Amino acid sequence: QIAFMTLTLFPIRLFFAAFMMLLAWPFAFIASMGPEEQELEKPLSWWRKVVDVLLKTIMRLMWLAGGFHWINVKGRRALPAEAAILTVAPHSSYFDAIPVTMTFASIVMKAESKDIPLWGTLIKYIRPVFVSRSDQDSRRKTVEEIKRRAQSDGKWPQIMIFPEGTCTNRSCLITFKPGAFIPGVPVQPVVLRYPNKLDTITWTWQGPGALKILWLTLCQFHNSVEIEFLPVYIPSEEERKNPVLYANNVRRVMAEALGVSVTDYTFEDCQLALAEGQLRLPSDTCLLEFAKLVRSLGLKPETLEDDLDKYAASAMEMKKEKVDLKEFSAYLEFPVSHTLESMFALFDESEDGIIDIREFVIALSVVCKPSKTLETIQLAFQLYQSEDGTITEEDLAHILKTAMGVSQINVTHLFRAVDEEEKGKITYDDFYRFAELHPHFAEDYLYADQMGAESGLETSSLSAPNGICTDFSPENAEDKKPLQKKLN
Repeated sequence: QIAFMTLTLFPIRLFFAAFMMLLAWPFAFIASMGPEEQELEKPLSWWRKVVDVLLKTIMRLMWLAGGFHWINVKGRRALPAEAAILTVAPHSSYFDAIPVTMTFASIVMKAESKDIPLWGTLIKYIRPVFVSRSDQDSRRKTVEEIKRRAQSDGKWPQIMIFPEGTCTNRSCLITFKPGAFIPGVPVQPVVLRYPNKLDTITWTWQGPGALKILWLTLCQFHNSVEIEFLPVYIPSEEERKNPVLYANNVRRVMAEALGVSVTDYTFEDCQLALAEGQLRLPSDTCLLEFAKLVRSLGLKPETLEDDLDKYAASAMEMKKEKVDLKEFSAYLEFPVSHTLESMFALFDESEDGIIDIREFVIALSVVCKPSKTLETIQLAFQLYQSEDGTITEEDLAHILKTAMGVSQINVTHLFRAVDEEEKGKITYDDFYRFAELHPHFAEDYLYADQMGAESGLETSSLSAPNGICTDFSPENAEDKKPLQKKLN
């Protein structure tokens, strides 16, 4: 079928879809010129309403050309005054733009998107909230703009937000980001389904690329999509004060409507689990749980590197001194809480109520810089090295067990390979030179030693059961083994 469609219908569909986008461009370009922001808050003039209808028709024809012959819509879309924000999930593909082009609701987009030829003009027409990666204060400004529009009593178009923040394969709903829920206004949950016999729609960060997905989808005779507008969710007073609680409760409602599970992991956890650094985290790593606790504690991603530098400097001053829970609380400058106690327990191997603060710093470095293995190891050397700048095999074992979040690891093979002069100690320069010559040192000297071991460090064939990342399958959530007590 693919071969036949590639030679026949595919080029025709591709041509007509591109033609429809070209046809939409001049209307969007003219309509998006001229008015200042104040004008945008006024009711649309008659000619803009005409342009709206024309563009929606053209966009519908574009999807029709792509094989989406009919779009099944369930429920009633709320008016902007009833729900200023539409929360859409699951987010699994760029074909999720279908409800955007049907409603012309505003969306949150990267600022760079407005410079994309043709598509950028269409994006600007729907008056999105632009996020600038170059602006360190962009996150705060984005939340403030969403809040301002959401509280405008329907003057602005509705904002359509995909709260998962990344694409998954629809087998579960991952943690919702709180941006859509911070304003504390009612939201309308919207769920998407693609009930196709063969899934060519899903475009996650693992798997087929964008062009292959487009090719395979256009080679299908028909593509089904279902959009369901759920009842407006009005937050309680407690939810207004707690956006995370609000987000979790809305996610639960949407998961029930979809008939799927939820998982508390986020896209950042997936980046950590499958980072491209020289150390691949094993499936039983404690660092995924540690990363969740870091977020729960309130350490913000945008300031995490600064926090790491501060904690590392304090740890170096403390040297090998161990701390109890109260001292750990003072060190982090966070009050004792259930979250802090859980984090402390991760590092309390012997359950004697004290931990080595250096291990916390190493774990935080991995979470902060998952792909920069050597930077984490260099920091660890600074924390563990003696006055002559060297560490022992035992020190290296502590470092790598913590960096990988496992309870047992054999580093003898690696240590002897680095310690060519058989001094019984190595410097970071020794390790760096070795890593330069052996970029796959973990696979050659660590994972190979662990084959068949109970620690589960075989990572070369890790699978992704739910398309998010290793061992995150919600079906197995009940059966997961108890959390390992320590990174060491």
